[in-house]
Amino acid sequence: MPPQSRSQKTDGAPRPGRSVPSADAARASRCTEALRDIAEDCTVHSEALLLGTYSGTLSNADLLQRFIDLQNLVDEAIGVVVVRQRSQGAPLADLAPIAKRTEDRLRKKYNPLSVDLALATRRRPKPVAAAPSSETAANAPTLRQPGQRLACALTLMRNGSGRRQREIAAEMGVDESYVSRMLSGQRDLSWKHVRIICEVCGADPESMKPLWHAAANVQPADADDPVEYLRTYLRGLHYAAGSPEPGIVLAAAQHSLSVHDFHRALHGPGVPDWPVIEPLTFALQSLPNIARPLWRRAQKAAENGPTTFN
Repeated sequence: MPPQSRSQKTDGAPRPGRSVPSADAARASRCTEALRDIAEDCTVHSEALLLGTYSGTLSNADLLQRFIDLQNLVDEAIGVVVVRQRSQGAPLADLAPIAKRTEDRLRKKYNPLSVDLALATRRRPKPVAAAPSSETAANAPTLRQPGQRLACALTLMRNGSGRRQREIAAEMGVDESYVSRMLSGQRDLSWKHVRIICEVCGADPESMKPLWHAAANVQPADADDPVEYLRTYLRGLHYAAGSPEPGIVLAAAQHSLSVHDFHRALHGPGVPDWPVIEPLTFALQSLPNIARPLWRRAQKAAENGPTTFN
């Protein structure tokens, strides 16, 4: 007699399927957040890969490593999706045909505790901007680093105020050449220096804080309203680009945005989708990798509170 099937009781009656465990809302929420992180990480690697292949700066070994990194992220994401499915009390039978594995194999391979441990110890990749080669430089978009965006904004601020560099230097207690290097992006700025420049020029330092945070790799404070913080950052980029008219920005974004998209991103209401924010940051000569976590933070806050209508 063949061995008793795992899916049957000894009396022949079907045993309740094991692919639908009790729901675990907390774990499902952690998985959702992890999937967002992994999706962002895929974009980081993809952008580095795209820049490298167009510039010709990646060797075959580097290319293979980039693809392996992406493959590892995909494998990681599969495990998180499987665990989220179980944590939501949904059947693994829905995923098995897509993953081309049996339910039992998915259950054994992606143990929730193992996936939890892996997520707790995973490391996030750092954005990498590959320099374009001389052959492609003419056709490549100008992606400015955060320090350059801040320096451009402060330079425009000083020029518009009519104040001289020596006045700023006197207020800081430094040599005028030191200020010149800061305003040209050749020297990092402390928040104290940014605040002094803004105050000498009669501007609100808070308007520059997100740009300085990005340049100094400082995370926003918990007290900062995520939605308004994102808008302030985008308005800072717009200012650093010379405050171009919407039509110029739309043209730089290859008309993938509308005037409504432009104004909503900078002033509200709500938080536009990422397909609006990404080309806008490109058009404003910045790196989407910098804006992405700010957008995600703002979107989450907008979903959970009344800031959607601010």
